Amino acid sequence: MAYDRRVTDQEKQAHEWSTTEEALRVVLHRHHLWRTLSIAAVVGTVLFGINQGDVVLSGHAVCTTWLKAGLTYLVPFAVSNYGILVATRRRDR
Repeated sequence: MAYDRRVTDQEKQAHEWSTTEEALRVVLHRHHLWRTLSIAAVVGTVLFGINQGDVVLSGHAVCTTWLKAGLTYLVPFAVSNYGILVATRRRDR
């Protein structure tokens, strides 16, 4: 049996935005935040392994290495949030 759930107008409006305040509400929504954090964890870990893994495993990691690691996780988080915002922007009718 397929699960058919119709999205109500109120729910649709809760996931659309046209102002900065509404955009923040969308990206901080529990479902979206969970998804973007999951994407950042997976993609960030792969990128960290590729870019900094050898330095860390050899024991030569310095402060700059860990700063790069943080940025490595921040990039996929930002990109996935951007994707959500592009998909949920309210169009003028």
